[in-house]
Amino acid sequence: MSANGKTVLLVEDNEDNRIVYSTILRHFGYSVSEALNGEEGIAKAKAEKPDLILMDISIPIIDGWEATQVLKHDPATSSIPIIALTAHALASDREKAMEVGCDGYLAKPCEPRAVVAEVQRFLGKGNVGAGSGSASGAA
Repeated sequence: MSANGKTVLLVEDNEDNRIVYSTILRHFGYSVSEALNGEEGIAKAKAEKPDLILMDISIPIIDGWEATQVLKHDPATSSIPIIALTAHALASDREKAMEVGCDGYLAKPCEPRAVVAEVQRFLGKGNVGAGSGSASGAA
């Protein structure tokens, strides 16, 4: 269990990206589950009910567009925020991400900190280390 109890499912077929994103998310206090393709991502999302899904679009078996649609049409997983991670950086791709039900969109290559910032936008900040969890406005 992570410090803040929040789990992120990372659906990404590129090992380097998986290592970078999962490492920084864990550093910021999130628990990370990984899937290598859309089929595995759908199965893990249904079984584990993560708090958020980072969905690469160009993944094998079932691509990220279709996997997102499957999850958003299933009442058991429809409320899970999905952030598209894609090398497709055109405005039309951002529109397509929203059309299929993505809640956020990150164009690759994206800075690991940008990934964390987008996750925090949906889940709040991870509590690094133990503590009461009371956050003050001071930065």
